[in-house]
Amino acid sequence: MRRARPGRRGPAHAADPLPRQARRRAGEGPADGEGAPVVSGAPADVGQVAADLAAELVAIDSVNPGLVPGAAGETAIVEHLRARLARSGFATHVVPAAGRPDRPSLVAVAPGADDVPTVVLNGHLDTVGTSGMAAPFAARVDGDRLVGRGAADMKGGVAAVVAAAEALLAAGARVRPVLALVADEEDASLGSEAVIAALPGLGVRPDVCLVAEPTDLALARSLRGFAVVRVRFEGRAAHSSQPELGVNAVTALGRFLHAVDGAAPGVRAGGGELAVTVVRGGGSAFVVPDHAECVVERRTTEPGSAAAHAEVDALLTPAMRATSELVASREAWRLDDHGAAADLAGLLGRALGTGASFDAPYWMEAPLWQASCPTLVCGPSGGGLHAVDEWVDLRQVRALARALVAVLPAWAAGHRGD
Repeated sequence: MRRARPGRRGPAHAADPLPRQARRRAGEGPADGEGAPVVSGAPADVGQVAADLAAELVAIDSVNPGLVPGAAGETAIVEHLRARLARSGFATHVVPAAGRPDRPSLVAVAPGADDVPTVVLNGHLDTVGTSGMAAPFAARVDGDRLVGRGAADMKGGVAAVVAAAEALLAAGARVRPVLALVADEEDASLGSEAVIAALPGLGVRPDVCLVAEPTDLALARSLRGFAVVRVRFEGRAAHSSQPELGVNAVTALGRFLHAVDGAAPGVRAGGGELAVTVVRGGGSAFVVPDHAECVVERRTTEPGSAAAHAEVDALLTPAMRATSELVASREAWRLDDHGAAADLAGLLGRALGTGASFDAPYWMEAPLWQASCPTLVCGPSGGGLHAVDEWVDLRQVRALARALVAVLPAWAAGHRGD
């Protein structure tokens, strides 16, 4: 899950971003797994299988090397899951990122007839860094809290979908689960891009995709996209004792910062965000700076990175002597109103006692999967995402695994032959 871009390299003590209305009372009703339904023939302890697996996964270092140079990456956790899923009867495929054999993802395909609906169960295996954490991979369980790096974002969700897929296969359910467990979500999405491109060659034509990112077991209704724009200001150097002989690029940058601050409230009123996140300029205390630059982040609620770039350009004036470039962007996403994802969201929400109520302020990979098939987002949460005190609520991990085993066959029965 990406809460900020760029410059989100290290964890911090951060407030949990989930909205108050989505904060489930994890001990109540189906959300804690009490009385949660299971498919006939499926193991009754699928929820506990998921909780146990979550601890195994948190104990494996999978910090993203794109964020922390030299970090472990996903190789060890991919091999751990590949061996497990192969033993469970899945056909497993390790899919490297383009040009990066050291950044593997895993696709595990359940055997079975091609005429049953196929559901992709997606999660990412990489985590952010561990700076400031005393024992990030100890996987300490404190009551119903599993504590450690990646517990909530998102090894708890990965464990839930893996356990559910294994249970569905063991039960002979008339649905084909395909696990897409990807690298690099926390940085550049190299894993999902590689896996989505590889699926047709693996004979996988998904009917729906569930992304198990943390949502407090609510269904995500929408998520914001982003556009990152770099703006460069050109000045003319001069001795600082004679500033009239030069053109101060930092002064132009300052005027632009003021313009951004003036425009931001209107953007926020429409559900977006506009902020300068990085600034640089000058090089000497006694020289009028001939260069400056900044990075502007525009969070968007509708598709259209070109329009976001144009909004930033509109704040520049000729006197600022500036140029801009769009350096990164991802589109916003909204849950479909009808069809396969909407139907599964309805069933899953009823099983969990939640609904489509979560509007994510940050970006997740749902738009990438939406280009391949209808997509929904729902997963277990806890607290301390990207922070030193990260934890996941194991009651939510159990509940999601049990709910998926219960509802996916019913969803598939309604979509057979679509």
